[in-house]
Amino acid sequence: MLRIGLTGSIATGKSTVLAMFEDLGIPVFSSDDAVHRLYAGRAAPELDRLFPGVARDGVVDRTELSRRLLATPERLAEIEAVVHPMVRDEVARFFDAAEQEGAPLAVADVPLLFERGFDYGLDAVIVTVVDESVQRERALARPGMSVEKLDAILARQMPQADKKRRADHVIDTSISIEATRREVQALVEKLKASRKSP
Repeated sequence: MLRIGLTGSIATGKSTVLAMFEDLGIPVFSSDDAVHRLYAGRAAPELDRLFPGVARDGVVDRTELSRRLLATPERLAEIEAVVHPMVRDEVARFFDAAEQEGAPLAVADVPLLFERGFDYGLDAVIVTVVDESVQRERALARPGMSVEKLDAILARQMPQADKKRRADHVIDTSISIEATRREVQALVEKLKASRKSP
């Protein structure tokens, strides 16, 4: 089975592209969804120890956590030290389960794949890209996003051009949804064919 990583900077269309893979019957994993589950589960007590009062009824208040991080951005590494190993475990279990089910390929969306440098044993990496003006427009349209918050996020992410250079496959989501869907379908066919070739 091919283990495929999907990454890209904020608001470049990762979630949309991941959903397209899923629509084609490919097993997919969303790190963002995993973090949501962890914030409502086993990560909550540990994060509440780091930031007392940030969890209510066993669930991390993401808005409150973001507010505290904006005030003390240097503490982000403490959160990552708790959450990232948990997400990596879930990614490994996802790939193993997909392989046991006989899937030809599986795709895991890992937003900070290049930045963190963790080896997931991937066979290929897909990077989503988009024009930077479109990226900012999309990101700033998100609930709770501000220019300050976006700039802080972008400062932690590798520039799109660098990610593009490191990618095995690039999907530019500046095009229409239907054109992107066709691109994803063609890539799935190409990846499946690559498994059959010697």
